[in-house]
Amino acid sequence: MKIMKSAKYFGLIAILAGFAVGCTTTEEPAPEEPKAEAPPPPAAEPTPEPVAAAPAMGSYEVVRGDNLWNISGKPSIYNNPYQWPLIYKANSGKIQDADLIYPGQVFDIDNNPTAGDVDAAVNHAKTRGSWSLGAVEESDKAYLAR
Repeated sequence: MKIMKSAKYFGLIAILAGFAVGCTTTEEPAPEEPKAEAPPPPAAEPTPEPVAAAPAMGSYEVVRGDNLWNISGKPSIYNNPYQWPLIYKANSGKIQDADLIYPGQVFDIDNNPTAGDVDAAVNHAKTRGSWSLGAVEESDKAYLAR
């Protein structure tokens, strides 16, 4: 009788174990039918990034020891001291005499002068003639009137 009880328990354990294993296994899903893939769209041509143009006007703050010749000769300005009349003309309302500028003045700088403006400025710088502090030379007045 003891053997029968043991067999019953053993059978019951085997059934439960089989049931537990059966419950934990899963069937793999059936593979999907491969769908016909549409051809990839043609590659779009890359759109170039817009190039930011240099602003038309920049600025420069005068420091002690500056003069129009040295300012225009700076690589960050015109890199050519003979172009100082461009600064003078762009700031004629701020500069009374091209030979007298003061620390703290802020000048507008034309970042895109035309070739004609550059030529006129260089010509004026080279042919200005004699000058004196505190007086506006006639050649400067003529240049500004252009």
